[in-house]
Parts: sequence; structure tokens; C-alpha cells
Amino acid sequence: MDNNILTEKELSNSAYSHIIHVPIEKVDIAAVWRWGMRIGNAEMLAPLEAGSSRLRVPNLIATASEMKGETMNEAKFDKANEPGFDPAAFLLVPAKRFEDLKVGDIFRAPSRTLTDAHAAAFQTVSADNHPVHYDAVWAARHGHSAPVVHGLQVLAFTAPGATMFPHYIGEVFIAFTELSCKFLKEVHSGDTLYSSLEIIDLSKQGSNGLVTTKVTVFNQRNELVLLGEHKYLLKAS
Repeated sequence: MDNNILTEKELSNSAYSHIIHVPIEKVDIAAVWRWGMRIGNAEMLAPLEAGSSRLRVPNLIATASEMKGETMNEAKFDKANEPGFDPAAFLLVPAKRFEDLKVGDIFRAPSRTLTDAHAAAFQTVSADNHPVHYDAVWAARHGHSAPVVHGLQVLAFTAPGATMFPHYIGEVFIAFTELSCKFLKEVHSGDTLYSSLEIIDLSKQGSNGLVTTKVTVFNQRNELVLLGEHKYLLKAS
């Protein structure tokens, strides 16, 4: 194939974010269509302009020569190099200080359904190979309805990084200092877990601030399977 033909792989790898007019002779039309259908939005591939030999493709691709590192038309890409961009200010959410936090603030993690793959991965990390976690026959013989997910694995699902909390306090975060929990119900492969953190206390510790959160994990049957606390040390004003 001609090195200047834009392939489906190149289309998929493109990260450009502006409208580009691509010479039609540099586009594999079949690749463009397959790619548009794969991302679920064929309408993003605008039709040929009447009487034009160029394909107008919004938001996503550049010419093959540009993608292969050849000279770019600087006027075309002037918005990609706007002055004033600061990586340190590229935040997912507005930063908060210790003083901005309030008792009652809640930070939820996305729900997750546990699978056998999770158990296998955790066993690799923990080296815990007790049959209650992996042997259905052994588990049934000892009164369990199915192999039991590791308690520490369920606790790991309360990781603050699974919520937006660390993104709010990342600029003033010092340390995750303490945790405790109670395991209230068994968890099995196929269960869906819903974890959250709720601020229950804010106190000063010297010149810093200590945040205490209640952590809860529920399952899809509305049962509380884990209850505990986390403590985090933050810089305070």
C-alpha cells in the first residue's frame, strides 16, 4: 500500500482534536468507514463536499504525511499550541483545602461486579491460597454457599483513589494514616459492590488537618458487607 494512504490503524491511533480536510487520494475510504462504525458514530465522517477532491473529517484525523512526522501546516494546528496551558492546573475537579471540607461530604466509587479473575489476581498478590477462597467443594463442606472472596480484597475496594476524593485534596494530601473495618457479610464471585467514603470528623493535628471518613461497602441485595474508618492527614492553612 502507498505509504501516504491513511489506514484504519492510523485512524484509530490519531489524537487530533480539530477539523482537517484530508486529500481524498490519501484516505482509504473503506478504513474510514470501518473505523467510524467501530467507534459507533458513522455521522462523524462527513460526506464528500460537492465537486471537491478532499474529504472533510471532523475532530479525529490528520493526513498520512502529518501522522508520519512530516512538516505540519502551523496555521492549521495553531490551537494545539495555545499559550497559557499549565499542566499543574490540569485538574479533574476544583482543588479543595482542608478548610473547604465538611462533615457529611460523601465520595462514592463506581460499582463493581466481582469475578473469579479478581480472586485469582488477589491470590497472586497476597499469596493467600486457603481453599475457602478457591475450592467450591471445600467451601460447601464447611457451610459456605460458594468460595468466599478475601476480606482484604473487599477492604481494598474502599481505596480512596477509587473515588474522586484524592482528586479534590491531592494538592494538600500528606498521608493515609489509619484504617479499621468489620467484615459483616460474606462476599462471593458475582456479587456487585458499592463502596463510599463519608467524612465524619475534621480535626486539627498540630499545623495539619486530620480527616476521618466512614467507609461502607454494600452488595446488590442492599446488605452492608463492610463497615470501617479511614484517616488522612492533610496540610492545613
